[in-house]
Amino acid sequence: MAVTMTNPTGLPEIDVYRQVSVSTGSKLVFVAGQVAWDADGVTVGEGDLAAQVEQCYVNVGTALKSVGASFDDVAKLNVHVVDWTPDKMPLLLEGISRGAARLGTTSAPPATMLGVAALDIPEHLVEIEVTAVID
Repeated sequence: MAVTMTNPTGLPEIDVYRQVSVSTGSKLVFVAGQVAWDADGVTVGEGDLAAQVEQCYVNVGTALKSVGASFDDVAKLNVHVVDWTPDKMPLLLEGISRGAARLGTTSAPPATMLGVAALDIPEHLVEIEVTAVID
């Protein structure tokens, strides 16, 4: 595995991600922001943030697998949520948990969550992009 994650002393431990990742691999993998489309381009979970986060995770997993990577190789994760408010956190975490369970991963890479005004189409509530490192 080319990525090691840590929570340094002096920084808070967050359940859903680690504060730092160190990558030693030789190839960078940049996955475009994934939205809640299925393989046919149909939006999954319209109006349901948790369902859309889950689908985004699965889509990221599919993209990573196509190049011989997995969530264990993710060095950084960015999440963009439309009209973010803190009360949406339980739905975001539920979707991450469900997506991770479907992929069989417990990876918790450093993450940034950004609230945005809109995404590509009104039906999309979330977009997830990652950077991974593989040998």
